[in-house]
Amino acid sequence: MFQNRFFRRAAALVLTLALAAAAALPGLAAYPMPIQTASETEAVYLFNADTGKTILAQNADQQQYVASLTKMMTALLLLESGKDLNGEVTVPTAMTQEFKDIQNANGMTAGLRIGETVRRIDLLYALLVSSANDAASVIAYDVGGSVLDFVRQMNARAAELGCTGTNFTCAHGLFDYGNVSTAEDMARIAAECYKNPTFVQVSGTAAYTMPATNLHQNERTINSTNPLTDTGSEFYRSYIKCVKGGFTTLAGRCAVAFAEQGGHTYGLVILHADNASLYTECDQLLDWAFESFSDRPLVDTQTELTTVDLTKCRAQPTAALYAAAPVSGYGHADDVVSYAFDLPESIPATVKNGQKVGTATVYLDGYEVGTVDLVTHAEYISDFRTDSKATLLLLCTLVVILGALTVLTLAAGGGSLNLRRRKRRH
Repeated sequence: MFQNRFFRRAAALVLTLALAAAAALPGLAAYPMPIQTASETEAVYLFNADTGKTILAQNADQQQYVASLTKMMTALLLLESGKDLNGEVTVPTAMTQEFKDIQNANGMTAGLRIGETVRRIDLLYALLVSSANDAASVIAYDVGGSVLDFVRQMNARAAELGCTGTNFTCAHGLFDYGNVSTAEDMARIAAECYKNPTFVQVSGTAAYTMPATNLHQNERTINSTNPLTDTGSEFYRSYIKCVKGGFTTLAGRCAVAFAEQGGHTYGLVILHADNASLYTECDQLLDWAFESFSDRPLVDTQTELTTVDLTKCRAQPTAALYAAAPVSGYGHADDVVSYAFDLPESIPATVKNGQKVGTATVYLDGYEVGTVDLVTHAEYISDFRTDSKATLLLLCTLVVILGALTVLTLAAGGGSLNLRRRKRRH
C-alpha cells in the first residue's frame, strides 16, 4: 500500500513539473517543419489560435523587418481607441511631408489629399485591404495626436501583449529603419487583432468601395493586395478568414493569415520569405495543419485510469477507478494523453459500484482538455461488514447447536425419569 501511494505521488509530481515546463516554454515547436522553406533565414510561426499552442516555429524569435504587417498594430489601436468608426477625419496639413515621404518611397496609397474629409471606417478599409500607407499615417495622427506619439502607443501596446523583440518606428512599416519584430511577437499582436470582429471582417475583404468625399467626386474601388482572399487566385483557400501581407526590399515578403475550419482556428506568420514562395508556403502549412490535426477520443469509460488505496478491506487493498464519461480532444495523432488526479490518499470500505472517488484532469500534449469524475466499477466490501456477518452466522450456529443440545438433554432427562417410574411400579 505504501509503495502504491509513493509511486502515485511521484507520478503526479513528474506530471506537474512537465506541465509547468511546457507552459514556461511556449515558443518551442511541437512538431517538425513539414515543408522545406525557400530560405533558411525565413521566419515561420504557426499556432492554434483557440489554445495559443505553438504548432511550428522556425527562426520565430529572431528580429526581422515586418513591412506592412506593422499596420495590424495601427488598426488595433484605432479599434481600441473608442473613436466612432463612422465619424469623419480631415487630413491635416501636418501630413504634407509624411505624404511626400510615402510617395518618394513608392508606397501604396489610397490617394488621400490634404484637407480631405473621410470616415474612419474607410481609412481602416484602405489600411487593411489595399495596405494604404497614407491611411496609416492619418489614423496615427487622429488617434495619437501626432505620428510620433502614436508610435509610442504602438510600442507600449506591444509590450503589454508580451512582445519582447518588437520596435515600431512608423505606423505603416514602409520605412524599415528600426521597424522590427519577430514572428512570435507578430503572432501575439495578430491574435489580439483577431479577437475584434471588425478587424476580421475588414481584413478578410477582397474589394471595397470608398465613397465620394469633398475632394474625390466619385466612388473608388480598392482591392486586396493578397491573393489568399481572391477567389480567382490559385492560392485562394475558403477557410482563410483574414490576412495581411507586406513587402519591402529589406523585409522581403511577409504575411499573417488566420484560417478556420470545423470549429478550429490557426494563425500563421511568415517573415522574410521569397517573393515566389510565400503564398505557396501559406497554403501548404495551413493545409497540413487541418489534415494533421483532428478530434479524437482520449478517454473511455472502460479503461482503468488509476487506483486508490482502500482501508478496512483486507481482501482488496486498492480500488480501480474509471472515467465516468468519455473525453475527446483535438490534436495530432502523435500527441500524448496524460492525467492529473485529484484523489484522497485512501478511502474506507464499503465502496459502492459507481461511487465517485475523485477527478482526473485530462491533458493532450500538455494542454488541458477537460476534467472528468473518477468512479468505481465494482463494490468493495468492508472487513467490518464481512466480519459482522461471519460473527452473526457463528452466533446463530451456536444458538442452534445449544438449542439442539438442550432439546436432547431434556429428552434424555425425560426418558430416564419415565424409566425410574416404571421400575417403582414393578
